[in-house]
Amino acid sequence: MPPKITTEAGRAALGAVADGTACRPETATAVRYLLQLLAEKAPGATVEVRVPPFGATQIIEGPRHTRGTPPNVVEMDAATFIELATGVSGWSDAETSGALRASGVRADFSHLLPLRP
Repeated sequence: MPPKITTEAGRAALGAVADGTACRPETATAVRYLLQLLAEKAPGATVEVRVPPFGATQIIEGPRHTRGTPPNVVEMDAATFIELATGVSGWSDAETSGALRASGVRADFSHLLPLRP
């Protein structure tokens, strides 16, 4: 398990992303921090959230998978995930534009957004 990202480090990375000065490591920290917050808000293993190449987490209690591709997967790029998690954009807009790909009957976790980092 990766080390927990502190609130200070996470907020600093998000600040750099917001003002357009983030380098790749800061973007990675911002994504991982938001994934960490999401997993804390909705622990479980029913939905896998993927933000390649920076990270992935499993969320929401319920049936879990143990091998192969999980039945509920959401995948998006870093910019889309950060915008969703911080409330800059909405789930339906991201899904309609193709920036977010969700599969599975339990994949929609829009009710958990935005996060409050």
